Amino acid sequence: MKTPCAKRYAQSVFTQISLLNPKNMEPQLQRRVQRYGWDKAAKFYDDSWKEQLKPAQDKLLEMAQLKPGEMVLETSCGTGQVTIRAARQIGNDGELGATDISEKMIEEAKMLAKEMGLSNIRFRRMDAEELDFDNNLFDAAICSLGLMYFPFPVKALKEMYRVLKPGGRAVAAIWGERKNCGWADLFPIVDARVASDVCPLFFQQGTGNTVLHSFESAGFENIHVERFSVSLNYPDGKTALMAAFDGGAVALAYQKFDDQTKEEIHREYLDSIKLFRAGEGYAIPGEFVVAAGRKVE
Repeated sequence: MKTPCAKRYAQSVFTQISLLNPKNMEPQLQRRVQRYGWDKAAKFYDDSWKEQLKPAQDKLLEMAQLKPGEMVLETSCGTGQVTIRAARQIGNDGELGATDISEKMIEEAKMLAKEMGLSNIRFRRMDAEELDFDNNLFDAAICSLGLMYFPFPVKALKEMYRVLKPGGRAVAAIWGERKNCGWADLFPIVDARVASDVCPLFFQQGTGNTVLHSFESAGFENIHVERFSVSLNYPDGKTALMAAFDGGAVALAYQKFDDQTKEEIHREYLDSIKLFRAGEGYAIPGEFVVAAGRKVE
């Protein structure tokens, strides 16, 4: 039975939309959900995902082959986990345009860049589907774990294609198939209380050859896709819960729940990952897909 808070929440705007499904919601409203959701998650994100996302980020940067002096675009820069590494690779003679839809995420990334003494990054809050950059400007474009959240992923890839110089390359890292991500039950757990439908589109780009076809539809050639499995390790249940609810995709919905509802979904989620217990912590299976393509000369 839903708690009173959950019932009230189910009557809110989230009962009228799907958090991530453009077929069921106005795209502009979806972007607002993403913007303010990631604002909520920003302060928890690094503690939740920094180590867990590193394999995908490593592969993305390996495939991007960034060089000193290059002009690079990053969409969905988040808290700057990839941004800092990319900025160091291109050096002081290069420039990185780092964008995200969430102002709070950008604030976190700016603070990190300042701590690291980097001056070759230009941060801007921006919608990845409507980039405010000239054509043929960047040598490379990267997007780490952001493509799944865009209302129209192909449109975002087309924008990356537009702003790339001829011969420029784009690389995107995404989550793989739902069946290979042991944490994925958090979506139906939240969905049962907010009448949303986040799962299908979230994993869509990582299913089968979807991301390959998306790159093709955007105009890219010489497309290369790599898929690999990882273990998402958490030292205890508290940290696993923070990653699932405070620091991730459902943060906005989670903030609306009362304490009783939070306790319920905590129990359900921990039950869903109990097979992955490793001592006091968890080793949750996951899958990443990284795709790269080039703009025609």
